[in-house]
Amino acid sequence: MNKIDLKAYLRTTVGNGPARSLRRKGFTPAVLYGPNTEPVMLSVSTHELEIILKNENIGQALFNLVIENDGEMIKTAMIKELQTKPVADTLIHVDFYEVAMDRKIVVSVPVVATGLSKGVEQGGILQIVRRELEVLCFPGEIPESIEVDITDLDVGDSVHVKDIPLQGNIEIPDEGNFTVLTVVSPKIEAVEEAEEGEEVEEAEEGEEAESAGEE
Repeated sequence: MNKIDLKAYLRTTVGNGPARSLRRKGFTPAVLYGPNTEPVMLSVSTHELEIILKNENIGQALFNLVIENDGEMIKTAMIKELQTKPVADTLIHVDFYEVAMDRKIVVSVPVVATGLSKGVEQGGILQIVRRELEVLCFPGEIPESIEVDITDLDVGDSVHVKDIPLQGNIEIPDEGNFTVLTVVSPKIEAVEEAEEGEEVEEAEEGEEAESAGEE
């Protein structure tokens, strides 16, 4: 996996005022921390980061964080948390987590179904129960996706997490043998949707009754 170069700058001021000032100048406040790293306050170019966000899966992106401080200090890191304003969708703060290339980390990886299920061809419906899986792997070996071949799945068949073959040193933390995806008949799908609709209606009626009682 390629690392993304991103320049960062040390900052010594904290608080809402200095943070707003940084944002007006085109920078986003950030912090770098890790298991063996004291928290370091940083700022990064908002424009550069926005370009990266548009082109990368941030949950899997690996950064060469080039920290400017009377020279350069390079840290390998991933984004742990990204804070944005809900309405304007503007960046507020970024948490970077330092990683060691020789130490495994837990990351979320999307599940991708490949092939055409014979059950779907016969009218069944593919249900992806887990759209992401948490995997344990080295930072340089993070897979873009976990592919699941569904070609042989018939109506009523399921794929459980322990059925999925994994490549290299990738592991899935043991959470039991849960279902990842399944092929169901259209009748079962219709019943589930109807039950969900009834639950919503009952909840709404309960809220209305509570409101009337309060009045």
